[in-house]
Amino acid sequence: DCISTWSMQTARTLFAVAVALSVLASAAAASENARSGVFEWTRDITTKGGGERDASLMVFVPCGIAILFSLFLYWRVASVKIRGDKGVTATPANDACYDELETCYSTIQRGAKAFLMAQYKVCFLFVAVFSILILVLTSRVGKKGDPNETNIWNWKIGGLTVASFLVGSVTSIVSGYIGMMVAVFANARTAVSAVPDGATGWKGSFNCAFRAGAVMGFSLCGLAILILYGLCMIYRDTWTIIGNDGNRWIDYKLVFETVAGFGLGGSTIAMFGRVGGGIFTKAADVGADLSGKVIGLKGGKKLDEDSPYNPAVIADNVGDNVGDVAGMGSDLFGSLGEASCAAMLIGSSVVEITEVGWAALVYPLYISSIGALVCLVLHFLATDIMPVKKEADIETVLKVQLIGTSVLMTGVMYPVTVGFLPAVMTIQGVPRPVTSDNVYGCVLFGLWAGCAIGFITEYFTSHSYRPVRDVAKSCETGAATGIIYGLALGYLSSVLPVALIAGAIYFCVKTTGMYGVAVGSLGMLSTLATCLTIDVYGPISDNAGGVAEMSEFPGSVRDKTDALDAAGNTTAAIGKGFAIGSAALVSLALIGAFITRASSSQPDRTLSLENTGVNLMSAVTFCFLVFGSNIPYWFSALTMKSVGEAANEMVKEVARQWAEIPGLTDTASMTFDERAEMRAKGKELVKPDYDKCIAIATNASLKEMVPPAMLVIITPILVGSLFGVEAVVGFLAGALASSVQLAISMSNTGGAWDNSKKYTEKGELNGWFAFNDGTGGLDIKAFNQAASLNFGDDCLVVPGTKAGARGLPASSSQQPPREPKFQAAPMMLPPALGYGMPAPMGAYPMSMPTQVPAGMGYAPSPYTGMMVAGGNFGNEHMIDDEHTKTPEYQKWLGEFKAKGKSPKYKDYLNYLAENNPQIYLDIMQGDVPAETTDGRFVVYAGKKSAIHSATVVGDTVGDPLKDTSGPALNIVMKLMAIICVVFADFFMSINGGNGASFSGDIFNRLF
Repeated sequence: DCISTWSMQTARTLFAVAVALSVLASAAAASENARSGVFEWTRDITTKGGGERDASLMVFVPCGIAILFSLFLYWRVASVKIRGDKGVTATPANDACYDELETCYSTIQRGAKAFLMAQYKVCFLFVAVFSILILVLTSRVGKKGDPNETNIWNWKIGGLTVASFLVGSVTSIVSGYIGMMVAVFANARTAVSAVPDGATGWKGSFNCAFRAGAVMGFSLCGLAILILYGLCMIYRDTWTIIGNDGNRWIDYKLVFETVAGFGLGGSTIAMFGRVGGGIFTKAADVGADLSGKVIGLKGGKKLDEDSPYNPAVIADNVGDNVGDVAGMGSDLFGSLGEASCAAMLIGSSVVEITEVGWAALVYPLYISSIGALVCLVLHFLATDIMPVKKEADIETVLKVQLIGTSVLMTGVMYPVTVGFLPAVMTIQGVPRPVTSDNVYGCVLFGLWAGCAIGFITEYFTSHSYRPVRDVAKSCETGAATGIIYGLALGYLSSVLPVALIAGAIYFCVKTTGMYGVAVGSLGMLSTLATCLTIDVYGPISDNAGGVAEMSEFPGSVRDKTDALDAAGNTTAAIGKGFAIGSAALVSLALIGAFITRASSSQPDRTLSLENTGVNLMSAVTFCFLVFGSNIPYWFSALTMKSVGEAANEMVKEVARQWAEIPGLTDTASMTFDERAEMRAKGKELVKPDYDKCIAIATNASLKEMVPPAMLVIITPILVGSLFGVEAVVGFLAGALASSVQLAISMSNTGGAWDNSKKYTEKGELNGWFAFNDGTGGLDIKAFNQAASLNFGDDCLVVPGTKAGARGLPASSSQQPPREPKFQAAPMMLPPALGYGMPAPMGAYPMSMPTQVPAGMGYAPSPYTGMMVAGGNFGNEHMIDDEHTKTPEYQKWLGEFKAKGKSPKYKDYLNYLAENNPQIYLDIMQGDVPAETTDGRFVVYAGKKSAIHSATVVGDTVGDPLKDTSGPALNIVMKLMAIICVVFADFFMSINGGNGASFSGDIFNRLF
């Protein structure tokens, strides 16, 4: 609470400073006389759309409703009580589960607040220092197109730009903070809601996570547009004079040039949030995963990353909030602010729009405000009209949200566009008149191009489709082939999205110029409330599964949260597609806004950059095109190296705790029942030192986030100052082209590896991999055909039963034979060397003696033939049912029969883990086969198998790609562009825009 109070007090102080600066600037404007040779004053008239009254209604009403709706949703989430109806039989073990849940919940909340406090201290320090730089540099505006003007300093412009920068920074911080607090607040409540069986549990858990995500979605959109519009109204009055004739005259260009600082503030905080949060979450995630899989416990036992006895587990769950929620919230807030600022700045250069008046100038804000209302209407479809009742409903409901909001926006935006924009406009770069219908077309193209990019992304990252399944199957031969497949998939997945982005750019520029690109990017972001809802819903569900696992809730709870998370990952991939596509268009729109602002400083507008363009083959332009294209790689190298170093330190800390904390490994090795029994006896269980791991992730992220952030912030300022505006255009274009493709391939590669792991954990690979018994002659085509009809966990037979849980495949009508159908001629191969590789031919005799270890209970085979990560050629064992004839095993089967149930293969594996660990390990390593209901012998490929370990390697490698470097590249291209927009006048004041080195080719070099 003290952390929260400190953060909010600091935020309020900065906000008060920003407001004070705005008031002072307004007072200065009231006493300042207009200089028509310097500024461009437009008479304030209203010819269409109702003027300020209707503009305010179009913004204040929808945004106010969105904020009130987010408060209502927060109340609905808060109505779920952690200690409410437990839905399970009250036992000491279950009481202990809820005690542990509350402990995990409070620990995660405390860790998330601690990280944000530390991060915001750095952010506030940077904002204070950078504000001074902005004030000085943006006040140097050059001659603003007036050859007779001698004063090149205008502190009013600098002061207003700083004020908008502060407001944007604080709003971005508040947006991220709201999202993180709501996500932490909802994770335990989602887990509790998943306890009831049947439709009640599915609906309750989904609605809790979805509503919590919507709190951030609607509050962020409402606050961002409301504050931005209010800032525009204040600045409009600041840049207003009353003429001698009593008419009101406004310089709209300066209004939106100084408002552009709002987008800069949002993106600056987003950079720190995304990079710092991304390093934190992936250092913790990779550290927790590797700790359990690489270090493990005594006796070769591996520990799940969500085990409460994994010291890095709390840091992992904290990371889900600070990176995937707070960082993402600031990121998308920045996108919305930058796109809106760019569109209004470019619109202010269109004569017809300024003549229509205020209602037309702020048209870009209507796209987002109306979009929030549309998303609100569709929200009830997911939670009340068509609620989730079973697992299959989740993905359907989420996709209906995405498609439904796009369809409604298509219909709603036409009357808004035609009603507020002039019927015909003249836009620079477009040789023919532009109509309001053309603008509407750009909005639609952006909206549906974003939707298409999203679903293409889903195709390449969801395990419902072939590409990810191919990646998972490629892990049959180890992690290396899985990584190769994943990289290829990522590169291939960028082709269609890049083509769509290029098509959207061509259409928008050709029909409506850069103004079309700007409104097209807002079209992609128009359903942001829903996209953000789904994006936040995913980490909440993931966190809910984590706290359920840590609290050792029933497996049915984790099944629901895993299903929610899996569907969230699928739809989050769609959201990432939206984000990348919109970032590309926003970046291009900002480049257009930069050229527009730079052109206003040139004395001869007919020869300005806006009219003549920038020569790509100019030496300075092409040089920095190449250099700019390297920035995303430089940036990614810094962030990925940071994740690796922090994760390495995390793994070492976990190993230290397991080695040095007495009793920790013993407690971690116990079963749930054993720990429950100890709790019932009043014995205290040894817990890890979670805070130490949180501190490692926090310190690493704060230290490592500075270099990549400084690279992105300082480089464009240096390029513009030293080499001029032409170098800046080439630099931004190169960074844009490179960032888009790298972001898509990184995100999709990591997403594919992640979901290939989840596909494996669902058991869907079981039945696909033939067990090689050394006899040879396998008909692989027939085997694969049978596998396509009968695969998954339920295709496996539990020894000692007549059939598996699934029974016969659909094409069969009788019990299959118990003997394998796929026989082959005898064949002998040599035993293994290390690392799963066979010995060279001739190194050993072709026939090897065998010996059965005492107590094994099954017969050996000279060759098992499965090459997987961690597997071993020549471990000479073959399946036998001897151990199933023991009294202990028969008693275990009898317990299921008494309940009228049949054991599943997972139940059988749990039995082996406790009673016959050697057979369990052999099955997991692929040295002992499993039998299917249609009589095939296969390699087990479910969770904790050797094949699963290979997919875990890919997922671990992909974590920083999809959650740190990839998403942050969106900010790289946007932040560098908005910096150049804000500092455009400063660049033009240095040798007429040719830079300190005189390297540019602008015609007014000597001006």
